[in-house]
This record gives sequence, C-alpha cells and structure tokens, in this order.
Amino acid sequence: MLTSFTIVCKYSSEKNNSVTNITIIYVDKITKVNVLLVSEKTIERLCLYRRFLRELRVQRTTYAYSHQLAKMAGLTAAQVRRDIMAIGYYGSPVRGYEVEKLLESISDFLDGPDSLGVALIGVGNLGRSILAYLNRRNSRLNVTAAFDTNPEKIHRVIVSCHCFPLEDYPRVVREKNIHSTIIAVPADQAQPVADLIVKSGVKGILNFAPVHLSVPEEVFVENIDMAIALEKVTYFAQQDNKARAER
Repeated sequence: MLTSFTIVCKYSSEKNNSVTNITIIYVDKITKVNVLLVSEKTIERLCLYRRFLRELRVQRTTYAYSHQLAKMAGLTAAQVRRDIMAIGYYGSPVRGYEVEKLLESISDFLDGPDSLGVALIGVGNLGRSILAYLNRRNSRLNVTAAFDTNPEKIHRVIVSCHCFPLEDYPRVVREKNIHSTIIAVPADQAQPVADLIVKSGVKGILNFAPVHLSVPEEVFVENIDMAIALEKVTYFAQQDNKARAER
C-alpha cells in the first residue's frame, strides 16, 4: 500500500504509439523515491476498479479476488493483477485483496493524500448535472468552484458549489489550489475558456464542448462528446440489425 505521497508530478502529455504515459513520482514510508510509468488505459481501469470496490464496500464485502473484479470490469484476472501490481499493491493468494486497503491504495495513487480542487466553467443544464453527479461520489475529487458569465448565477450557491464570475477564475485557481477544470460551455465559447484555463496554469481539462481545443502539449485534455458516442452506438446497432436481417 502506498502510505505517503510527498512528491507527485504533473501529467505528461508525451505520446507513444497513441498511448499517453503518465509519470507519477511518490515517496514511500522508507523515503525511497519511486517513479511509475502508467498508461492512460491503466488509469482508466484503476478508476473502474475503484468504482467496483466502493460497491463491494457498501455490500460489506471484506475481500475480493482478481477474477471477481475482472468479471465486473469485463477483463481478465491477469489484467487486473497486472494493473494492481503496477501501483505497488499485492493481495493474498488465499484471501485475495482486502477491499478497504486496495481502495485506499488506488485512491492514494490516483488522487494523492489530499482533497483535489476541481473547477467547472459553465453552469447550464449540463454543468448542473455534472456538479450533482461528481460532488456526491468522491470525497477527494470535488468541484470546489463553479464559474459563469450569467449575472443570475454569479455569487449563488448552485448544487452546493459557489458560482464565481468567470473573470475571477485566475484568482480562485490560486486560492483553492485547482489543478483540473471541466468545460461545459457552448462550442463557440470553449476555446477562449481553454485559453483562460491555460493562462491560469491549470494542466488538466475535461472538455464536454463538441469542439477540438488547441492547448500546449503539457496540458492534458479529455474530450467527452455524447453526440459522437451516440452516433457510434447507433451505427453498430444498425449493423447488428442488418446482420440479423441477412440471416
């Protein structure tokens, strides 16, 4: 289990064969510096394991085997074991993984020991839904500040989050130690918002606007385009129907 993080480096956006490698530096309890090189896909799977472990904790499950997590995630047990070994955690061959300790180790690895500041820009219908979803799921990863340009929303508490005027973003980022920001604005506003985020020194962006953002290499951007996702699902659903019709 990773017991003490005293150094955590920022994301690296260097890409190798379309896989983003993220170097995370931590110092363990014997003060030995470790550098772990973890792929973007591994990070995604670790986030998935954490979700399932939380469900198991609610069910009062004390131990879980790799094959149980694999079944929940649609993966192989070998893949689960490799991912968990990559963060320096090992289970028991007899009892498997202790749910609470594995959950703690994954959270320490992904988040660090302290609460992480996240901002959201754009408090429309989508922004409100994101606030409601995130702020009740992960105590370490909360949206601590929201921003908008609508005078009717500014200086109000919306879904338990204070909404600031957008021009206050650089100041609030410094005061609240914000490292990541969610963009939930219309497409024509997304690039100017991204420029403001970059100028404020924030290195992580979760972009819900249906537009490509131009940012420096050191800024990590994750794009979530629900329209494209639905189009993809619809396409493959149609292919399945065509195949059935041809049988």
